[in-house]
Amino acid sequence: MSMEPAHRYEQLRTERPELFRNEPGGIEILTDPEAVAAADCGVLYQDPYVLLVRDPVRFPDGREGTYIRSVSTTAEPGCVVLPLLGDRVVLIEHYRHATRSWQWELPRGFGTRGLTGAANAAKELDEEIGARVRELIPLGELHPDSGMTGDRVLLFAARIDAIGRLAASEAIRSSLTIPFAEAEEMIADGRVTDAFTIAAMTRARLAGLTA
Repeated sequence: MSMEPAHRYEQLRTERPELFRNEPGGIEILTDPEAVAAADCGVLYQDPYVLLVRDPVRFPDGREGTYIRSVSTTAEPGCVVLPLLGDRVVLIEHYRHATRSWQWELPRGFGTRGLTGAANAAKELDEEIGARVRELIPLGELHPDSGMTGDRVLLFAARIDAIGRLAASEAIRSSLTIPFAEAEEMIADGRVTDAFTIAAMTRARLAGLTA
């Protein structure tokens, strides 16, 4: 990252003020440049996808300290999409670097600058499983880890007619097209541990999309 952490931090405050909102009784972010400099705070790391931020803060009891959080580089939310092929759901087997393991999960992706949530969901389905959306059903939003990341992710179900080529370049090696109940069994017995997938499946059941 070319900018000094404190300089990039001030730029981020200008670009995305919603990330620095203070609520009464909460953990207050201190905006004084001296507080930022004194605690070695700022944007510590940035790549095309993630920002790692250390904030100077004041806790509800008056103590001052710092807090680490990560946020996406774009304000647009990410997405998770439950593909519905007739009366069945589609899961993909995706290798995840962070866990160093294969995961059964749903297609998903980071937010894309300039795209709506619906357009981003359609893009991810096309890229990951070669599917075109016939009907997109919003299922609300999710904060994936409210203790660590400021991001929110939009959940969708999508009715599709077919699956195309899987994105092998993204380490997706296979797919399953199974009844909703069988996918829930995979959650119950631990074959599915991905939180996004569990959340989207839960929202789909609550929305009555389990036939």
